[in-house]
This record gives sequence, structure tokens and C-alpha cells, in this order.
Amino acid sequence: MTTGTGRDNERWVFPKGAAAQGDYATVIDAGIDGWQHTMLRVAEISEGASVTHDSGVEETIVVPLNGSVRVEVTDEDGTAHDIVLAGRAHVFASATDVAYAGRGAVVRVTAEGGPARVALTGAPATKLAAPKPFRHIRADEVPVEIRGAGTSSREVRSFGLPEVLDADSILVCEVITPAGNWSSWPPHKHDTETDEETQLEEIYYFELQPTDPRGTDPVGYQRVYGSNEQPERPIDVVAEVRSGDVVLVPYGWHGPAMAAPTADLYYLNVMAGPGAERAWRICMDPAHVWVRDAWSDLPPDPRLPFTAGR
Repeated sequence: MTTGTGRDNERWVFPKGAAAQGDYATVIDAGIDGWQHTMLRVAEISEGASVTHDSGVEETIVVPLNGSVRVEVTDEDGTAHDIVLAGRAHVFASATDVAYAGRGAVVRVTAEGGPARVALTGAPATKLAAPKPFRHIRADEVPVEIRGAGTSSREVRSFGLPEVLDADSILVCEVITPAGNWSSWPPHKHDTETDEETQLEEIYYFELQPTDPRGTDPVGYQRVYGSNEQPERPIDVVAEVRSGDVVLVPYGWHGPAMAAPTADLYYLNVMAGPGAERAWRICMDPAHVWVRDAWSDLPPDPRLPFTAGR
């Protein structure tokens, strides 16, 4: 890993509020130069209030970050769906139920029983001839996996990956990293279409939970850097992140995502790309891939899973 200067932070890092638009606290879409395959809209909704998204060519996964929401979807063919996502108190409390809507749908989200914060994740759904059908994925259907070991342990909730959701292009999961741990480690990339790798843009949306009783400002860190094999695509991001911040990964190695010793780290990942196959295949930085061998004698972090009630 080369020493980072963060010279590309201004282009690829969006502190909370920097990408606000209309009803949304954050909007990541093709209006950003060099960005085209993944979308994120985060809304903070007061009780009884709503946001409406006319998805056009996008497919959408509605992810409650905190609170419960009613989701009303009208499919492209006029079929209507009306469900309540129970959600959760906050992202560290548990996995959540989510809703999927295919391209051409109109999605209306209303806060139920109190204020709510919700993420509408999206991707252009252009691989298949017809939109994929609406789906409600319950929290108990979401695989919760502990990856890594020791201080590289993290919890992954894979509600929007192919083994759970049949979609056109979008791939979504969320990751919990306990205070002091590293995730996305060793660094990896997915920016080329090969047998080993799929070309995917990636959004990291962050939230943090302080563990220091003195109220220390909770922060985390994210690294993105270029590959020597691709000098025509340099990137250098070294970002200090707080709740509501976003880091974009258009290409290149990314990792680690670091939780400071005084705060647990959450990130929501949204991925999609131009390839014909909807798959998440990665290559790891050969300078750091040995790290995985060092895990063989280490147990997972005992603080995981968070869904056990931490």
C-alpha cells in the first residue's frame, strides 16, 4: 500500500450534507461526474411524512436505517404493493427487513410510529428484458455472517446479494466493524471484467456508534488507492468519516475501513456495474493477501454478532 495523501478526497468523499438534494439528506447518482452504475438516497422523515421516488430505469432496495416505514410500490405494469417494514432502533441493533422494487416502479416511503431514516439504494436495471418482481425480505431471511478473525473480524448482513435476492444488477449488503477493528482487509478491488473479478462501482455509506463513555467524537477511516497495473486510473483517498458520510469507490484497491478504538463502525455497501453477470468477485492486493493466512489460528471477535444483543 502506498502512502496516501488524500488528494482525491474532494472528488470521491461526501461529508454528511454535502450531497443533499430536495427531500434527501444525501443523493448519489449519475449527476456526479464519473459515476453511473449505483445510486443512494438517504431520507430523514418525520412521523407521518413521506418521500416518493419515481425509479425510471432503476431498481430499488428500501433499507430502514432507524425506525419503521410503510412502503407503497406501484410496479411498471400498475400492480400495487403496500407493506410495513418493521425496521430497527438503529443500524447496530440488528439486521432489518427490506423491500425490493423493479425498474419503472414508483416507490413511496412513509415514517410509521415515529421519525425514521431510510436509504433508497439503486442501480440501472438494464441487463434483463423485464423488471424483476417486488419482494419483501424479512429480517429473519437475511444471512448474518462473521468474516475474518481477531482484529479483522466483522459482521456482514447480505440481504441484497444473489444468494438472497434475485435482481437485475444491484448488489447491497451492510457491515458492522467493532471498535478498534479493521474490515475490507486485506484490500481488494473489483474494477475489471475477468474470470476472477467483476467490474463494480461501490458506495460506502457510514454510521458510527460511540463506545467511549466520555463522549469522544466517533470517527472511522476509509482508504482507496490505485493499482500499479492500472496507472491510467489513479486514485488516492484517505478519509476520516462520521455518521452520514459517503465514500465512493469508482475503481482501485479499497480497504481497510477502520473503526477507531472509541466507536463501532457501520457501512452500507451498494454495488453495480456494466457487466452482463450480476456477481461480486474480487481480487486482493497481493502485497497484503498474506493477512488471510494469519487468521487461521485466531478466533472471531467475541463482540460479534451484534445481532446477539450487544
